[in-house]
Amino acid sequence: MSLLELFIIAVGLSADAFAVSVCKGLATHDLKLKHLLLAGAYFGGFQALMPLLGFFLGSSFAGFIDKYDHFVVFILLGFIGGHMVFEAFHEEGEVNASFDVGTMLLLAIATSIDALAVGVSFAFMSVAIVPAISLIGATTFVLSAIGIKVGHLFGSKYQTPAEVIGGLALIAIGIKVLIQGLLG
Repeated sequence: MSLLELFIIAVGLSADAFAVSVCKGLATHDLKLKHLLLAGAYFGGFQALMPLLGFFLGSSFAGFIDKYDHFVVFILLGFIGGHMVFEAFHEEGEVNASFDVGTMLLLAIATSIDALAVGVSFAFMSVAIVPAISLIGATTFVLSAIGIKVGHLFGSKYQTPAEVIGGLALIAIGIKVLIQGLLG
């Protein structure tokens, strides 16, 4: 997998965290640097941790389904991406302005569940996991911090496009992996 493809996956996985960060920024009246850093650390940390866990889970049974791994990757990324696009248009919720541990932990877990499945697909594709999770975590950190600022400045008008673009990027990569697996 190329660095560009990994970056596209990182941006796609970051879309949920970015969208939640935009909402948090919108709800935060007295924005401080610590809010940007907290959002980045929570969301980036969990977006790095979950694919690592998924990678170890996937590695334990990847050998059994080597012949079909491209279908598994396609289904996982297609489902995750499709779900992100669906949620972009159907999920309405209010995010509270709190940055306490409990609130941020729940949000970080909720926005990184899809990264667990991506980690499983990484195991089937034999992706170098440390550089991959480092890029995912760093990208999510930066985009989450930017999301807080964007939300504070502009409101929630970028939430839906971010989720749609992220979801479509994951679907496109899933299709590419499927085509490569079928042809090669």
